[in-house]
Amino acid sequence: MEQAAGCPAVGGSYPQKNAEILSSQYGINLFLAGLLLTFAWAVHAVGISKSHLLSYLITLMLIQLLWMLWYLCRSCTQRRLIRDKDTHAGARWLKCGITLFAVITLILDSFKIGYYIDFSNCLSPTEGIFPVTHAVHTILQVYFLWCHAKDVIQSFKTLERFGVIHSVFTNLLLWTNGVLTESKHQLNEHKERLITLGFGNITIVLDDHAPQCNCTTTTLCSIFSQGIYYLYPFNIEYHILASTMLYVLWKNIGRKVEHHQQNKTPFKFHGITVGMIFGLIVLTSTIAIVVVYLIQIGGSKVKSELALTMFYLHAIFVLALMCTAGIVALLIYRLEDRSLDNSKNPARKLDAELLVGTAAGSWLLSWGSILAIICAQGHPKYTWYNLPYSVLVIIEKYIQNLFIIESIHREQEKVNDDIKTLRIVTISRGSTLSLTPLYKEIYNGRAAHDNGDVPCLFKGSVCGRENDGAGVAREETSQDNSLVMHSASDFSFYSRNSVTNNKRRILKNIAAFLFLCNLSLWIPPAFGCRPEYDNGLEEIVFGFEPWIIVVNLAMPFSIFYRMHSAASLFEVNCKT
Repeated sequence: MEQAAGCPAVGGSYPQKNAEILSSQYGINLFLAGLLLTFAWAVHAVGISKSHLLSYLITLMLIQLLWMLWYLCRSCTQRRLIRDKDTHAGARWLKCGITLFAVITLILDSFKIGYYIDFSNCLSPTEGIFPVTHAVHTILQVYFLWCHAKDVIQSFKTLERFGVIHSVFTNLLLWTNGVLTESKHQLNEHKERLITLGFGNITIVLDDHAPQCNCTTTTLCSIFSQGIYYLYPFNIEYHILASTMLYVLWKNIGRKVEHHQQNKTPFKFHGITVGMIFGLIVLTSTIAIVVVYLIQIGGSKVKSELALTMFYLHAIFVLALMCTAGIVALLIYRLEDRSLDNSKNPARKLDAELLVGTAAGSWLLSWGSILAIICAQGHPKYTWYNLPYSVLVIIEKYIQNLFIIESIHREQEKVNDDIKTLRIVTISRGSTLSLTPLYKEIYNGRAAHDNGDVPCLFKGSVCGRENDGAGVAREETSQDNSLVMHSASDFSFYSRNSVTNNKRRILKNIAAFLFLCNLSLWIPPAFGCRPEYDNGLEEIVFGFEPWIIVVNLAMPFSIFYRMHSAASLFEVNCKT
């Protein structure tokens, strides 16, 4: 009987599992087709132009727009129904972050429209249609994520799986397109700078996709063409964040959610002053270093070497501080006895996988630099700083990943630390008597007036004033004993609570410091400060084209790692 009753439930899961497998394969094939089309355009394949790639991307965005409109309309008609929500998905700070990136992406689209207008005589119409479609896609997608990122879809599950996975891989292809366009621009600048460093034996061939006609307004064309590449890092982060949020939505389809109260964890500046001050110092100095680097690099050989030396020394100092902070945080965790939350959580699982997966990009570059330094025959002075820098990059990400993953898996304290004690003050013979409930009673909610009476907390304590006259002497003795016992209990409780608060304060400061440090280390590669390009030593050892391919593949993951780490550390700070 039990097997017969269980068979329908087991059999009913097969269609949904098949739908998950089919939709994932559909998305992968969609992505691979777009990836090959992007690669064909990048290498100037015969018969493939940019208009073909943009037409493919426009088609994908239009299909996603239709699906999102259908989902929104269906949600409006069923808005009175109670829907399951994943409280861990689509955090408010994450939505605010993606909104900021989306606003800058809209500015980028407006620059592209202006660029198309100025070069309209020799550009394909798809280059004007693409930014318009992309702007509409961005606005609707951000609205969709704000309203429905937490949804746990329980109806039309097969159709929704295909719609959501289509959206995931559409954003991944738009991310790939942005990464490739920005990388080609960086590569052209890098090739021009190599000569100033004395690497004249490397063949310099610029890969130019510039339009073959004159601009109608020279000044505006210069503003648009240069501004586009400074805005691309934000566009790249927008699409990768959108794809991760949509992937969590896809994983939640048909999921049975455990209904429990989710404690809100607002961000507070109180108690993190030290971490914020040191983090802001690192952020300010990093911005200054990037500005000087971009001005000096390529000016002359001496200036370029000084710029590289300055970058390496600054990065070594920052990474050493981050390693120290991470080790201190892990040591504090070892001293605490708190269990880990191993419940099913797609958002948390994805965060951990992305941290380790994207860290592999910078680890690959670091090991390449270490091997180049070991194997190279000649070593300019500035290249020696690359060795400790590369080693620290590997160690720092290893430690930081451990800290973040353990932090997001630790169970939150069930008792609010703001509740220190509950005091009942009575006036007796001109003295103040403080009767404090036991901590366990406060925790279980039994400390207050259960029956309208003042609780008795200690044996021999005063529970009321019914007995007068003959019991006065016993009462005074009882008060004295109670005060002594109460003072000892209070001291023990406050000492334990003080130690816990000190640990929390240190962890919050460490999380705030690492948050700002990761933002700081995101800025240099995102805005063109890439010593992996300008160092030159790796290109001699591995060859120019092979090393550039490695850098172009690994760098996007390294850049995303820093932004994703910053987002994860912000969450850690809120939860601590």
